[in-house]
Amino acid sequence: MKACKGWHLATIGALMATSVGTQAAEISFLTHWGPDTVALLDAAIDKYEAANAGDTITVRAVPFGDLLTTLRTSGGGAGGATIAGIYDAWLPDLVRDSLVSAAPEAVASDTTANWPTGVVSAASVGGSLYGIPNEIDVYALNYNKRLFEEAGIAEAPKTWDEFLAAAEKLTDASKGQQGFGLINSWAAGVLHPFASLLVSNGGDLIVDGKPVLDSQAAKETFELYEKLVTSGFSDPAMATADANTTGPFLDNFVSGKTGMIIMANWWESALKAGMGDAFADIATAPIPVGPSGDTARSISYSWMTVVNAQAAPEEQEAAWKFLSWLNGPDSGENGASAMGDILMSMGILPSRTSDVAAFGDRLSSDPFLLGYTETLSDAKPFPVVLGGQEFSESLQQTLEALQFGQVTAADAQANAQADATEILERNAK
Repeated sequence: MKACKGWHLATIGALMATSVGTQAAEISFLTHWGPDTVALLDAAIDKYEAANAGDTITVRAVPFGDLLTTLRTSGGGAGGATIAGIYDAWLPDLVRDSLVSAAPEAVASDTTANWPTGVVSAASVGGSLYGIPNEIDVYALNYNKRLFEEAGIAEAPKTWDEFLAAAEKLTDASKGQQGFGLINSWAAGVLHPFASLLVSNGGDLIVDGKPVLDSQAAKETFELYEKLVTSGFSDPAMATADANTTGPFLDNFVSGKTGMIIMANWWESALKAGMGDAFADIATAPIPVGPSGDTARSISYSWMTVVNAQAAPEEQEAAWKFLSWLNGPDSGENGASAMGDILMSMGILPSRTSDVAAFGDRLSSDPFLLGYTETLSDAKPFPVVLGGQEFSESLQQTLEALQFGQVTAADAQANAQADATEILERNAK
């Protein structure tokens, strides 16, 4: 899927006038957004075009699974994207390989002043900012209230014992119904729910650049997964998904064949589209707390827009100029940025502080999003390290082997720690 839009750039204010030039340039924007969201970006481009004249930008969209590969293989120059939306875990490798440009001082100062410190940190390497943050994602327990009522479950589980008890009551093999839906075939989809349960059990994936999957908290989390599968509460045959949540994972939850899942806030739009009026049956709650945990926690991660370090200087300048406008408070409605408007259309939490304020009423009143915003303050950022994507894919394979009964929990834990140690040490050299 590809969408293109021509438009023009010029001076947008004192901030960018002091940091970039005015030479015309051809600019391209690479994203993984779907057609409806790209249309909203096109609308923002139209608004920008009406007030500016100069450069030309095209927008190209590819599936999430192709995004990093496309970014890496396209390179700079005429064939490469000048701007790209990326997952924060990719940033250290892209910086190491000189594929993204450090932000100009004016952009870095504006971003530091208008985004939370942790989000700015995720967009930085070695003290330098490399991208303008946009969305932030956290995980929560999603559950079907109708199935809960039918199973006699009064409220969302708060502990792992309550979680397992609920999963057992919700499982009905005669109906093809599972208590809890795992995910396979998609790295982040496999890893992030596991990591959310791990941090809600007092554990971590990586500390100070070293894996800590050999901890007691991790042992208990691997064992939880093993119990879900061996007890029949989770069926890996119902778990296949991709980064658009297409496949049995989504289908089984939408159709009422899955009682509970752990998923990120951004998939609200997919749920609404699939369920229609039945979306009213869905509720969210914090991640249940494990035996070694002390409070409900979630993994969080963020996205950002970056600029290609291999693009021509005038292209980089024009790209930063546009991104500052797109993410600034004058590009959207009622004090929100155009990027904030785009994100909220997908049920995604914006990270700019003025966007959070502009959308405050919706964020505090939407029952689905409220379950996520309430957990944000206790979330732990997914570790951003060199080799992060390779680490994620390796742990994905181990967790999938555990799901399909190919390894025990003990073997999965040992393999995960050994593989992670090798990957992170090799990439750190």
